[in-house]
Amino acid sequence: MSQFQLVSTRLTLFAAFLAAWAILPKVGILDPRLLPPLGDVLAMLGKQIVRAQVQEAIGVTALEVVVAFLIAVPLGTVIGVAAAESDYFGQIFKPMLFYVFSVPKSIFLPMFILTFGIGFPQKVAYAAFSTIFIVIMSASAAVESVKADHVLVARSCGATRSQILTRIYVPSMMPVLLETLRISMIFNFTGVMIAEMYASRTGIGHLISNWGENYQMPELFSGIVLLSAVAISFNEAVRLLEGRVSRWRT
Repeated sequence: MSQFQLVSTRLTLFAAFLAAWAILPKVGILDPRLLPPLGDVLAMLGKQIVRAQVQEAIGVTALEVVVAFLIAVPLGTVIGVAAAESDYFGQIFKPMLFYVFSVPKSIFLPMFILTFGIGFPQKVAYAAFSTIFIVIMSASAAVESVKADHVLVARSCGATRSQILTRIYVPSMMPVLLETLRISMIFNFTGVMIAEMYASRTGIGHLISNWGENYQMPELFSGIVLLSAVAISFNEAVRLLEGRVSRWRT
């Protein structure tokens, strides 16, 4: 299937989904009290997006996501590279990292609430904690994916450590690292939402939780549409960049 056909198929399926959402609740096939028609949701989104409370909540959530991401990704990358480069370090810590990664992170949320309260530090710390393990494992896999023959040839030609890093490791690792950014943002975003929904007085997750608890379905789905649009936009932007650098890897 060509790229054009693939994109066309995706757009057709998406258009069909939107059409079903717009029509089925209106004709009574789906209960509009549970799933409001798409037109009502979009109209509510237009009303909500101009409210000062919603704009403030979006700003708070965006700042939490960015700060947690900037903490988890560099720190996780350093640990992952160290685990891949050092057999001793990897043999000791990798089993522990895989064990913690396999445990649902939501069970640790009370610990973060008790330690940091329910403010900004707690949400950032919990989101960074939820994200860092996937970054560590992905960064470790990225280092291990570099072909040893390339490194050996570079060393044989007298390449310095910095040259090997910038001309062998970085180009080979970049596609994997960009994919890691996409995946880690999902974990990061989810961590912020969980923290805001269960232990927060601010943020878009807190508003969505309140709308759901009060059965304000148009408001609830308008918030979901907003978050989905932001997540999809980030994902596609990184995917586009990932496609451009994938040719570096040989």
